[in-house]
Amino acid sequence: MIVVMKIDSGEKELNEILKRLTKEGFTGHLSRGVERTVIGVVGRTYPELRDMLELLPGVEEVIPITKPYKLSSREFQPQDTTIKVGDLNIGGEEVVVMAGPCAVETEEQVVETARAVKAAGANILRGGAFKPSTSPYSFRGLGEDGLKILARAREETGLPIITEVMTPQDVELVSGYADILQVGARNMQNFILLDEVGKARKPVMLKRGMSATIEEWLLSAEYILSQGNRQLMLCERGIRTFETYTRNTMDVSAIPIIEKLSHLPIIADPSHGTGKWHLVAPLALAAVAAGADGLMIEVHPSPDHALKDGAQSLTFENFQRLMAQVVAVAASVGRKIAGSAKG
Repeated sequence: MIVVMKIDSGEKELNEILKRLTKEGFTGHLSRGVERTVIGVVGRTYPELRDMLELLPGVEEVIPITKPYKLSSREFQPQDTTIKVGDLNIGGEEVVVMAGPCAVETEEQVVETARAVKAAGANILRGGAFKPSTSPYSFRGLGEDGLKILARAREETGLPIITEVMTPQDVELVSGYADILQVGARNMQNFILLDEVGKARKPVMLKRGMSATIEEWLLSAEYILSQGNRQLMLCERGIRTFETYTRNTMDVSAIPIIEKLSHLPIIADPSHGTGKWHLVAPLALAAVAAGADGLMIEVHPSPDHALKDGAQSLTFENFQRLMAQVVAVAASVGRKIAGSAKG
């Protein structure tokens, strides 16, 4: 349930309610909106709690939340969440573009790619230092050496970096290098990891699990939010279906669904969503038209030599061509690409 405060309520009333909730065994999450301040009540609630809270000074009304996910729902927070990363606002009017190689291989590869994607209009550099693989014999990343390479690319280009963290033990290490922590599809329900990134106080991108429902995805988001980290965005990266032509089935409908159910920004990853480079551009454009707040695109200087996911990676030229199309589609739906003068 959520406690809606009166317009003239002050800090004293807010603190008293938060203390009362703690005493009763609940956690209170404060959300200050433009028009109202609300307190989300997290815990196993009961009908009498509503009556008790409505008697407290400063309370306008108490509204039950019908969704099993609380903090990520629009019932709790009607206004969109925006996340500040450097000069970027993720979840605002502009569409952000994250681009780079699937895996960090060499400093030359990453820096060259970072320069190319920035020149084409990308805002954030993506690259994996720790790589989950279906096969233990596949390339699994350079670890901290890869993080150091990403940090050098950031120094070279000024692009913030997003990279995956795979274990709770690595959260502190990766947080020391990354601007955004990525939780991959295979770890969407690694609840101990979700708790740890929720404590990290760094922006987090939570990818949808390959077989996850929308509700399961938002409940996983709840783990991060309940630890106090509100800098959370979601990423649709395709789900597993009976279709074998593509790597995954890109669920474009998830984008407007998330925007209806949740206040969290939604990013689209058409590279993993399709697994085929020639399908990346059409699905990226469809995602922007559907309302995505950002794109995550895999780009490699030589995809046929990539150690990971070369088949879904764009060349520099193809990425530059895609960016011109993305600018046009964004403009057609009343938005623009972050950093672009067009739109």
